[in-house]
Amino acid sequence: MQLIDTHCHLERFHRTGELDAVLKRAAEAGVERLISIGTSSDDWPLYQQLAGQYPGRIDWAAGLHPSDVGEDWEEQVEMLPRYWEQGPRPVALGEIGLDRFRLPSDTAEAATLIVRQEKAFRRQLELAARFEMPVIVHSRNAFEASLAAIDQSGFPWERVVFHCFVDGARQMRQLRERGGRGSFTGIVTYKNAPEVREACHEQGLETLMVETDAPYLAPVPHRGKPCEPCMVRDTALFIAQELGVSPEELAATTTANARAFFNLS
Repeated sequence: MQLIDTHCHLERFHRTGELDAVLKRAAEAGVERLISIGTSSDDWPLYQQLAGQYPGRIDWAAGLHPSDVGEDWEEQVEMLPRYWEQGPRPVALGEIGLDRFRLPSDTAEAATLIVRQEKAFRRQLELAARFEMPVIVHSRNAFEASLAAIDQSGFPWERVVFHCFVDGARQMRQLRERGGRGSFTGIVTYKNAPEVREACHEQGLETLMVETDAPYLAPVPHRGKPCEPCMVRDTALFIAQELGVSPEELAATTTANARAFFNLS
């Protein structure tokens, strides 16, 4: 099995000096490539550096995560084009989107943040269209609003992935009808997530991609432990059994899907 972890965050492993060991364990598990996802100007330079240090092993994406959208969001978004002007270039713009879960308790502050997130999301969709890049969408408690923002932007849906898909089959149908796709983390292995498994069945294998979101969301049997890219293998094996296909077919298809979606050489 050769797999691609299409969504992880490597900053913690780099900061603690564990990155080489993490990459070694990933390779031993058949995880040939990782995409490290930037969430703000704090980590974009690091991930560009790592992509240069580990060509063909680490790719990266840059975007302003909705939870990092502050009063300076415009200044941060205006920094993004420079990362497309010099290599290694990001393979996607993300993660970007809407998060209605982590909102201030004060109603007025929450309303202000919602408006700010929507503006940042739309601005970054415009940039992605300009760069001709796919987008990685973070949507938490904001599925319908995220759909509406993308619909209104005119961004091509075939270049959209909702990462860490945690909604149900109905939402997946809405996504697939538009031409978009979801990507699945270890949550699909959790007993208390039947709706995520239903969504996985609804999407099927044709456009499926797998991810860890490391260092978060370790799959069963590692739940409760820090997650690593090597664990995408456990998620892939579980989904293969769930969909009734061989692990080899699951790995080959999801790897091909990731290579095509992110235009990986």
